[in-house]
Amino acid sequence: MVDSWERARHILEAAGLDPGRLAHLAPLTGGTYNTVEELRLTDGTRYVLKIPPAAATPGLRHERRLLVSEAEFYRSAARTGVPAPRLVSMGDDFLLMTACPGDSWDDGSLTDAEQAALRTELGRHTARLHRVTGPGFGYPSGALGPLASDWRTAFTTMFDAVLDDARRYGARLPRTVDAVARTARSAYGALDEVTVPCLVHFDLWRGNILVDRSAGGDARIGGLIDGERMFWGDPLAEFVSPALLGDIKRDEAFLAGYREAGGRARFDAPARLRLALYRAYLYLIMLVETIPREAGEERERWAQDTVAPELVAALDEVEALLSGSAQPR
Repeated sequence: MVDSWERARHILEAAGLDPGRLAHLAPLTGGTYNTVEELRLTDGTRYVLKIPPAAATPGLRHERRLLVSEAEFYRSAARTGVPAPRLVSMGDDFLLMTACPGDSWDDGSLTDAEQAALRTELGRHTARLHRVTGPGFGYPSGALGPLASDWRTAFTTMFDAVLDDARRYGARLPRTVDAVARTARSAYGALDEVTVPCLVHFDLWRGNILVDRSAGGDARIGGLIDGERMFWGDPLAEFVSPALLGDIKRDEAFLAGYREAGGRARFDAPARLRLALYRAYLYLIMLVETIPREAGEERERWAQDTVAPELVAALDEVEALLSGSAQPR
């Protein structure tokens, strides 16, 4: 078994930092895939170290080499001024980054006014991220192959990979894998509207948004973290996770900030069709990953009671939009 302190000192030294200054090391909770540790030096400087699981650890197909995608997110975010960790050093088996101030977004500790202000700020940061464009479409990790020249090819590869995972693990889905595939396939033509590969974090739920009060007491976003699910694609796909299990179109504060910072957020029928596809993709991942994660009975029950109906709703919306019977949500 590798000693965490010894490993951390070795990584600090490789990054050009004095390993003798390591004063504190502690695991960080909340992640479900990588091992995450906080390192603090004698001068108070904080870093976050991520270690991927062993290669033989069960996972989803797109999860191979996740740290490559995460590093790409941090490099890209640094060009926008959006608060996020800064990449310090990386290797095949680690990622070292700066730590951001704040704690995970907790609704219970914020007033309604603070919530609205933070949602607006999040919208502005998201629009800035979407100004960054990539060399092609898909996951930069190469887990599903090289980047594609068009979004339809990339996204269908991503979607099919999760369906393959569902078959491989015997995932419990509210519809058969073949039925899910048929519904999704019927909407793939809408993906051709996307011609520019933009930076998409794709995991901006509250647990990956740090809220900081250190500067004058006003709550602000201290960092957007855990960029390992990042891909180059349709900015509209970003709108699923900030409204996880909900509807981004009802988040007026977020959309106001997004548009204020130059983001385009239209919800005509083609956009709603694509958004329904992206919702289905994320909820598929959330259902299938419970098996390789060995999530436990309570988490599995939550997934079936809460996530599965959202997958059905997304698929139903695809079918309704294609038939012309969908009502504005």
